[in-house]
Amino acid sequence: MRIYDKIIGRMFVHEEEFMENEAVSKNFIEQEIDKDLAEGVYDHVCTRFPPEPNGYLHIGHAKSILLNYGLAKKYNGTFHMRFDDTNPTKEKVEFVDSIKEDIQWLGADWEDHLYFASDYFEQMYECAVKLIKKGKAYVCDLTPEEIREYRGTLTEPGKNSPYRERSVEENLELFEAMKDGKFKDGEKVLRAKIDMASPNINMRDPIIYRVAHMTHHNTGDKWCIYPMYDFAHPIEDAIEHITHSICTLEFEDHRPLYDWVVRECEFEMPPRQIEFSKLYLTNVVTGKRYIKKLVEDGVVDGWDDPRLVSIAALRRRGFTPESIKMFIDMCGVSKSQSSVDYAMLEYCIREDLKLKKPRMMAVLDPIKLVIDNYPEDQVEYLDVINNLENEELGMRKIPFCRELYINRDDFMEEPPKKYFRLFPGNEVRLMQAYFVTCTGFEKDEDGNITVVHCTYDPQTKSGSGFTGRKVKGTIHWVPAPYAVKAEVRLYENLIDEEKGVYNEDGSMNLNPNSLTVLKDCYVEPNFEDAKAYDSFQFVRQGYFCIDAKDSREDALVFNRIVSLKSSFKLPK
Repeated sequence: MRIYDKIIGRMFVHEEEFMENEAVSKNFIEQEIDKDLAEGVYDHVCTRFPPEPNGYLHIGHAKSILLNYGLAKKYNGTFHMRFDDTNPTKEKVEFVDSIKEDIQWLGADWEDHLYFASDYFEQMYECAVKLIKKGKAYVCDLTPEEIREYRGTLTEPGKNSPYRERSVEENLELFEAMKDGKFKDGEKVLRAKIDMASPNINMRDPIIYRVAHMTHHNTGDKWCIYPMYDFAHPIEDAIEHITHSICTLEFEDHRPLYDWVVRECEFEMPPRQIEFSKLYLTNVVTGKRYIKKLVEDGVVDGWDDPRLVSIAALRRRGFTPESIKMFIDMCGVSKSQSSVDYAMLEYCIREDLKLKKPRMMAVLDPIKLVIDNYPEDQVEYLDVINNLENEELGMRKIPFCRELYINRDDFMEEPPKKYFRLFPGNEVRLMQAYFVTCTGFEKDEDGNITVVHCTYDPQTKSGSGFTGRKVKGTIHWVPAPYAVKAEVRLYENLIDEEKGVYNEDGSMNLNPNSLTVLKDCYVEPNFEDAKAYDSFQFVRQGYFCIDAKDSREDALVFNRIVSLKSSFKLPK
């Protein structure tokens, strides 16, 4: 039996285990679907993810993607990928390509169900004509300002447009003239004829078509009228036989209009809209206009800058699809709005990588360590276990010789109490190698330590069974003649967490230390096959990923995904 990871429910379970675990509590959407299937409202389940191609997807979209895909898989249904490209003013092919790549990377497989809303323009036009013929839509000449004025407020009803009672014949003639390009942008609109006194402002004769003389990325110049989202979206769902249109809570007030459109357009087995709460992460930037400004101002190097939470940025930083699925699963599905700490996402990537990745040695702030009593021309190749918690990852060899690099903070000339690393007269273990004792050091003319000298004890080699004495400190190292120079980028939150994301004037509270670039780092010589997006643990430092944009074979660039220590505690 094929194995699917279930992302709906409290834990990931495999397909063959699923029937045995049916008792796992279901979220409210699954309960509604079960009810619809039991009552014969639908005999199958079909869900969709319908992004507008006007920007990059972010972590919030991942929740919707994985929720819709997971529901389709759970009920042996189908999952549709549809570009809601009815607005030619904002859409770009660049975004179409990036969205497809992001969804495939997350593991949501639409198979042969890839659609474009713009392919349904003809059917949408026919639906609009049907509404006119039924006396349910009319062409209106009011300006946008007048429409706003006539709409009323939350406490006051609207008033009818003076064009509301145009005849069916006149409306058909005017709507065709709109289609034929005889009016300027904004000169006329087609409005649904519902109820200007409705307590729901969305039902007060909403605009369903507008004139826009613009070239569309898919249909070119064929159309100069375009449907509004609230009209197009339910029609798209109905055409594709979507059963459950799962969307976020801000569309709850739009549901009466959704239902009105599919009912008045007389679709058989119309889809049903169900809303769930959005995913909010604390102290992150997700708004497209804010990210656009950050890109334009050069604060970040693009929509995939690793400090952002676009899916492309998370991928570039080193997050995995599995970690994002785990995170979404832990967030759960509900109707109550809440925000989630970014530390929970970091917890998920640590959990995903800790048994999968080799633990490599890298020195980010190097000083030279010289073992004075080690033979100058000698090189040993030490056998090192790639991951002590997962022996299946095997072994590798690291050259060991007289001159090494260690981290600058692993040596102190005058150490405080409880400092167990290198200082004059102290003995430590070099990880996977020998005990060494500090015998001296060198400084440059500015007083900076440049070289540390020590001696080693040949009897203390790791794995030799030596038990003669113990040391309190272990430090890592790389072999100086064989080490590979690399750039390492350390990321922190883009936002100043103490101040929050936005000021009252709409500006952002940016953290000036969100990126630290370390140019002169050294890594052990075992990265020759490493490629973009490959990730590793750097011992004692964190998890790092090879940057997909800037890293080259002869000039490696690593992004820190996350440090080793977590501030997140699993809820009991």
